[in-house]
Amino acid sequence: MRWISVIAIAFCLAGPLGAEEQDLSKLTLDRLYDSKDFESKSYSATWLDGEEAYTRVEESAIVRVDARTGVAQTLVSAAELTPAGSSKPLTVNGYSFSDDLSLVLIYTNSQRVWRQKTRGDYWILDRSARQLRQLGGNAAEATLMFAKLSPDSRHVAYVREGDLYMEDVAGEVLRRLTRKRTATEINGTFDWVYEEELRLRDGWRWSPDGKSIAYWQLDTQGVGRIPLVNNTDSLYPQVQWIPYPKVGEQNSSARVGVMRLESGETTWMQAQGDPRNQYIARMEWAENSDEIVMQLLNRRQNENRVLLGDAGTGEVRTILTETDDAWVDVLDPVLWLDDGEKFSWLSDRDGWRHLYVASREGGEPELVTKGEFDVIQLLHVDDDSATGWAYFIASPGDAQRRYLHRARLDGSKLERVTPKDAPGTHSYRMSDGGGFAVHTYATANRPPVTDLVSLPDHKRVRMLEDNEKLHEAYAALETTTTEFFKIEIEDGVELDAYSIEPPNMDRTKKYPVLVYVYGEPAGQTVLDNWGSRSGLWHRMMAQQGYVVVSIDNRGTAAPRGRAFRKSAYRRIGRIGPADQAAALRRLLAEREYLDADRVGVWGWSGGGSSTLHALFKHPDLYHVGISVAPVPNQRYYDTIYQERYMDLPADNVEGFVEGSPINFAHQLEGELLLVHGTGDDNCHYQTTEMLINELIRQKKPFTMMPYPNRSHSINEGETTTFHLRSMMTRFLNEKLPAGPR
Repeated sequence: MRWISVIAIAFCLAGPLGAEEQDLSKLTLDRLYDSKDFESKSYSATWLDGEEAYTRVEESAIVRVDARTGVAQTLVSAAELTPAGSSKPLTVNGYSFSDDLSLVLIYTNSQRVWRQKTRGDYWILDRSARQLRQLGGNAAEATLMFAKLSPDSRHVAYVREGDLYMEDVAGEVLRRLTRKRTATEINGTFDWVYEEELRLRDGWRWSPDGKSIAYWQLDTQGVGRIPLVNNTDSLYPQVQWIPYPKVGEQNSSARVGVMRLESGETTWMQAQGDPRNQYIARMEWAENSDEIVMQLLNRRQNENRVLLGDAGTGEVRTILTETDDAWVDVLDPVLWLDDGEKFSWLSDRDGWRHLYVASREGGEPELVTKGEFDVIQLLHVDDDSATGWAYFIASPGDAQRRYLHRARLDGSKLERVTPKDAPGTHSYRMSDGGGFAVHTYATANRPPVTDLVSLPDHKRVRMLEDNEKLHEAYAALETTTTEFFKIEIEDGVELDAYSIEPPNMDRTKKYPVLVYVYGEPAGQTVLDNWGSRSGLWHRMMAQQGYVVVSIDNRGTAAPRGRAFRKSAYRRIGRIGPADQAAALRRLLAEREYLDADRVGVWGWSGGGSSTLHALFKHPDLYHVGISVAPVPNQRYYDTIYQERYMDLPADNVEGFVEGSPINFAHQLEGELLLVHGTGDDNCHYQTTEMLINELIRQKKPFTMMPYPNRSHSINEGETTTFHLRSMMTRFLNEKLPAGPR
């Protein structure tokens, strides 16, 4: 009976269901998660190499659009993408053209592998012959990965079930290039931890002359495995075992080889060191077909050696070494300059993340950008390193926003390209020559728009996606402007924060506070950017009478310099929760309309862990918490992430104990809702079950919701997201009553 009554309350809160009675000024769960009222449209475009034109998919066809004129030309029609015997064209999940545009490779039927949809089917279309055929011979459905045309357009290669294959474009010869020696060997792709923490999935590269292939080979033998148990889809449970190296445990071995296609022989690069206790974090051809460049991290990830490897002999030499007392970041991209004699490099070595130009022959890199700001993302570099420009995203003195800048490669000039009258978040996809960019602009209070701009004058050429319906829906809402501000927590330490207040708030009364937290080095929450449906859920809670607050503590990814970002080294779970609590106490003292007796906190993943820290370590401050997919014990997370930021467990015993919220569960006094997907391959359900046991041992009441077979994102299955957000809303309404008092 209690469950039925709660559901009734929730639907009342969600608002009227009839469209004719709907109040468009109010946000409801139905409007957010069961309608298209707040659907945000993006604009997908792929710039053509060497051209001021891009391609995109429109109505099942691929068109070429001239950047200057906007004239669209159909390159591949829907009819040409319709297989023989079928009435429907292929669904295009991805595509690539040969250099002369005569061939197009189509990726379709994509399937998720961990986080990304990297496995599916590939088809090749010969445009002149109008012949469309599927790659892979008799391969099973959706088993191909990372198919790429050779530079001479004669062959296509791909990964299938952990091995590399190649076939000629005509489909007459299919050749297996590698042959796994054991079931644990992987060629041309990666294990779970390399994908998750080093952002690697495509593990092979054509040489520029098309005569060789460079590829990673991993071996997961000896790596501990975790089970994902599916209890719901068959009479007996199904178990999937995943090699997953936990903190301090054995990693996969990794090496890089170059296969000469004529002989089929592989030359392995002679990178010194234990292949299980270091990481080959990046690998590319070094602007020729004779050498490859690799980035080699030691296990502690406080040293990154850039290696130049001879493709014929396997000999390597170090051309740059990056070290840090905390950790080094692997930052993309590395762009070659001066016909391959120099390359771009990003480094924290002077206390800020700056752009450098390094030499292929070694030596100290030369500083390009100067000043107290972080280069967030490098987008484009002119070929001439003497007089050319580098374009990058940065936000000097304003970590909450993102702007395009450019700097002379000789360090002589730095200027902002994004207009100064457009504060917020700007992203760019630049053309090959750098003269145009697909530009998206949004703020926390303004939905995104995408236009085409010319550079460097930043003049709009044409609007590409105005999201008119989304803008109209948002404009009709009764809402307040997100306030961005700073909180000083101690002498010289200020933290960025934002607040969303209820509409028509009466400041003579007190309102409950809902804190949204992440708090770890992999993310930043205080951004002046459109929050999509998650951000609108916060606005819905504000409409109901909550003041929603978020704070970026020290150790988050905010672009505020090395000292700010890396202050969390060996102290994850310690400095973050302390900063969050100090900032919240200061905010409660300064803003009398905030109710110190009604404070809630919620977060996901690292934010779920931060929520547990808040409730357990500061029970006098936080009264209600929702922890989604947390890691209650850091010792149970993966090697690359946790060792990067916390050091090896044997050398930081106190840090792992103090930084794991499970060790403070006995201090819980408030209301806790734990949420976890049982199929979470990232932050394992195992650790939440361990926390449940500890809470039971400590006789602590709590609420728990497991989502069967859902992954870390808890979005699989019909209406799952609606159910999750409905449950979160009900819990807060019950345990942290909304509105003034």
